[in-house]
Amino acid sequence: MITKRIIPCLDVKDGQTVKGVQFENLIHAGDPVELAKKYFEDGADELVFLDITATNDKRKTILDVVEKVAKNVFIPFTVGGGIRSVQDIRDLLSAGADKVSLNTAAVEKPDLISQASSTFGAQCVTVSVDVRKYDGEYYVVIHAGHEKTKWKVLDWVKEIENLGAGEILLTSMDADGTKNGYDVEVTKLVSENTNLPVIASGGAGADVNHFIDVFKNGKADAALAASIFHFGLLPVPKLKAELCKAGIEIRL
Repeated sequence: MITKRIIPCLDVKDGQTVKGVQFENLIHAGDPVELAKKYFEDGADELVFLDITATNDKRKTILDVVEKVAKNVFIPFTVGGGIRSVQDIRDLLSAGADKVSLNTAAVEKPDLISQASSTFGAQCVTVSVDVRKYDGEYYVVIHAGHEKTKWKVLDWVKEIENLGAGEILLTSMDADGTKNGYDVEVTKLVSENTNLPVIASGGAGADVNHFIDVFKNGKADAALAASIFHFGLLPVPKLKAELCKAGIEIRL
């Protein structure tokens, strides 16, 4: 059986790790390089680095920080934020990223998904799908969750799968930062309707049951979290040990 993955996320602004609620009211959470080293040593399965203001600031991801993180971790490392071209992707992979995460650019320029997949391989292409619920329907949102698109979530998931995406990073913007648990409903909806691995994101609190729920009932392949790890509320080793006790296949 394929093991479930635990993935700390570094939301980075101005070179520092930050965390807020729905990307608002951001507070400082530490140096991204030091946090990355800690998570690698703690046994995290992968690491995600998101330059959360790059797209709205209309600039590229900060390559120097990516390079420093890549030199200190030896687990799969995904980078997103401000990616608008195949050359941007090439630069990030050259800086040490193993995968890139496309979000707003994927919606605005879907061809970028297929170009990236054909150039670098689908295994390098994660598409971040941010969603909000409107009148009972999940829609894809972009620009850090501020802009609703025309895409219903399952239509977009089918589209990106056809375009050559290798993985989905699914974030519930309604749940993000709340620590009330993942949106299991949308995670299950997507997981049951795609062949791609699904990383659940948004809402994890310091409660192991949040992870058990999203793995067992949401059928996620991986779970991503940020503040609970950054502030020591639920360290990676403790979480993994508890998941193992609960019968979740996990790499210790």
